[in-house]
Amino acid sequence: MGLHENKHDANDSSEKEDPLLAVPGVLLICCGLMLPCFHAERKEGRRHNTTSIQRNAVDSLSSFDVSTSSEKIPPTPHRIPPSPSRFAPSPHIARVGSVDLSVQQILRATQNFSHSFKLGEGGFGTVYRAVLSDGQVVAVKRAKKDQFAGPSDEFSNEVELLAKIDHRNLVRLLGYTDKGNERIIITEYVPNGTLREHLDGQHGRTLDFNQRLEIAIDIAHALTYLHLYAEKTIIHRDVKSSNILLTDSYRAKVSDFGFARSGPSDTEKTHISTKVKGTAGYLDPEYLRTYQLTPKSDVFSFGILLVEIISARRPVELKRAAEERITIRWLSRNSMKAT
Repeated sequence: MGLHENKHDANDSSEKEDPLLAVPGVLLICCGLMLPCFHAERKEGRRHNTTSIQRNAVDSLSSFDVSTSSEKIPPTPHRIPPSPSRFAPSPHIARVGSVDLSVQQILRATQNFSHSFKLGEGGFGTVYRAVLSDGQVVAVKRAKKDQFAGPSDEFSNEVELLAKIDHRNLVRLLGYTDKGNERIIITEYVPNGTLREHLDGQHGRTLDFNQRLEIAIDIAHALTYLHLYAEKTIIHRDVKSSNILLTDSYRAKVSDFGFARSGPSDTEKTHISTKVKGTAGYLDPEYLRTYQLTPKSDVFSFGILLVEIISARRPVELKRAAEERITIRWLSRNSMKAT
């Protein structure tokens, strides 16, 4: 659910990145958080039965009811969240036949896609809050008409990948419709906005250090699951602050899988060759240069995101002075001055 971010091809964003300046600081911070999470995930995974959980397409997916959430664990200075297992339980799960909605039901649930129900807008479409007849609140992503006129690859890709994942730090798919003049994806509603909104202070308070740390660890757990424990390796390709949603208890959920790709199916291959997709400022310079996509591209984006979480600055801020516009360069210069 990318909000207020422009997604670019390689030609639009290659000038934003300087790998020589970006890599050192990012990797140091990234390794500090990612390595313990990878280790914990692997250890936890061995304790659980690895038998695959089969799904009967999207109609048999589990539903998420935020009104009965048991996740509301207040952050404490000394608590580091444990690594979730492969199929970590979510609060109150219910079967989802009732979320197989018609377009007319969706129109009623969003009051005809009312502006007052709008949550945000991304490259694929607009996201709305929807209240179902039974009182359940969900999020509805409606494709833009120009997207509908073109190929359905992005829509189909997001539905297919969301249907295969199940992790408490990933947004859960509830249903979809591809009928008439509408392409709509229905997901769980995450009530506390995006990480970017909180870094901008739009919710009236500043995230404290412990909340930022736990959010970063939640994102690391989500990426670890996608890269190592999903049925097939999944590379998100658009890890950024506006695609991180927060619950009322400030737990992070990664969203928007429109650009995601399955990793190489051949065990002898380490990458897939593909057109560059992503957001300027977060893109892996090696991926930009070679068009070879690996899970490391997500790790690089995660490193940029860590800098953003700590500094609250966007990766690219064009309104700043020239020497401060690229945050990672600004950070590198200040780090060298400090030493």
